[in-house]
Amino acid sequence: MQNAKTSRREFLARLGQGAAVAASGGLIWLYLLREQAQATPAAIRPPGALAESDFNATCIKCGQCVRACPYDTLRLAPVGADVPVGTPYYTPREVPCYMCVDIPCTVACPTGALDPGLTDINAARMGLAVIDIENCLSWQGLRCEICHRVCPVQGEAITVEHHPRRLSKHAMFVPMVHSDACTGCGLCESACPTDEAAIRVLPPQLVQGKIGAHYRLGWKTDTPVTRDFKPREPRQSPPARRPPGGLDYLNEDPL
Repeated sequence: MQNAKTSRREFLARLGQGAAVAASGGLIWLYLLREQAQATPAAIRPPGALAESDFNATCIKCGQCVRACPYDTLRLAPVGADVPVGTPYYTPREVPCYMCVDIPCTVACPTGALDPGLTDINAARMGLAVIDIENCLSWQGLRCEICHRVCPVQGEAITVEHHPRRLSKHAMFVPMVHSDACTGCGLCESACPTDEAAIRVLPPQLVQGKIGAHYRLGWKTDTPVTRDFKPREPRQSPPARRPPGGLDYLNEDPL
């Protein structure tokens, strides 16, 4: 009889312990889900990542893309990071994306969270480089242009433009980022020589504005209303007459 009571007591104790573990595990999981929902959308994702909400819903946190990356660029977000737990991301200042032509991380993704339709790495839009002109060396009048030289889409994503100096008649050569070509690889941020990078890669939705639909940019649209705002084609001058050959000039009418 005593053994039966002991066994029952042990059973109830173990059952209580199991319930406590299950409850604590549930609380931890609830915390993780809440953390993921409230995470700051500032993560720089691998090439081909879907929109952030779709990516978080599709990514199964398997780490296949991380293992496939040959440069150890990608990391899985730990607990407490400003990135949803277990999802892949990278920090451009530490290790940028080196723009693999075969895009192994996208190929390794089993769920399509990284779009398998991305076949041209130059078409990737992982983020957008933004220049802090108050701390950029070139914008302060020094010759740097490192971000331009390391850019893999040189001359398209980052160009060097002339800009007037404040105290001199000589022009400065300053970098300019073009959002339509910037891949967000972060090579520019990684190479920036300032103590804190003066060019940083951020999710486009955090730094780009949006022009209202009621604005009409006459030089970008072609309608009867906006056509008057476009520069007129220069008038073509008549082609110069070639001098006649041989003695035929005797038969030419005088001009």
